[in-house]
Amino acid sequence: MAVQSAQISVKQRSELGSRANKRLRDGGQVPGVIYGHKEAVIPITLPKKEVSNHLAHGAHVFDLNFDGRSEKVLVKEVQYDHLGLEVIHVDFARVSLDEKVEVTVTLELKGTPKGEADGGVLQQMLSELEIECLVTEIPDVIRHNVTEMALDSVLHVRDLQLPAGVRALQDEDLIVATVREVVEEAAAPAAEGEAEPEVIGRKAEGEEAPAEEAEKK
Repeated sequence: MAVQSAQISVKQRSELGSRANKRLRDGGQVPGVIYGHKEAVIPITLPKKEVSNHLAHGAHVFDLNFDGRSEKVLVKEVQYDHLGLEVIHVDFARVSLDEKVEVTVTLELKGTPKGEADGGVLQQMLSELEIECLVTEIPDVIRHNVTEMALDSVLHVRDLQLPAGVRALQDEDLIVATVREVVEEAAAPAAEGEAEPEVIGRKAEGEEAPAEEAEKK
């Protein structure tokens, strides 16, 4: 299922700089810019709560409405605060409906591998996939069914079931997941004839007692 464009009303901003941006954030707004298609760069302000909610739900394409017109844009970069929690700036690039774009989407593995019945455990190495597709066909998530994965089987990028018109950009040999038996390593027993660890204070056989011990006898 392709993601629908997120609709947001924004305002063009005239005040630039860190102080102006701080005032915006304190007022519940987020600064951003629109660029691309050889048109002018437009500084904008966005409602922080609304844009954060769309981004948290995986939105890639937005319809930004301002000054009586709408710009269809793709999220190119999102900047967060030092804790990685609050959105503090968003860069948008203009796109056309017939334009192919490169985006990163979440990769979900569905089902229980049949190899688990033989003691295997599913281990997912890749949780996001870089893809190329039309801007109107960006999927909200890539899902792949792993029920047929047997013990010791390996899932590669080339094995993923992608929606029509979607192409993976990563190496096709990149490992996505495996079904392996997890073996716990037991402590190795001491080899026969191996010397026992020295115990501090224990007198070796035939060793004379220290002078202070001899005086106590």
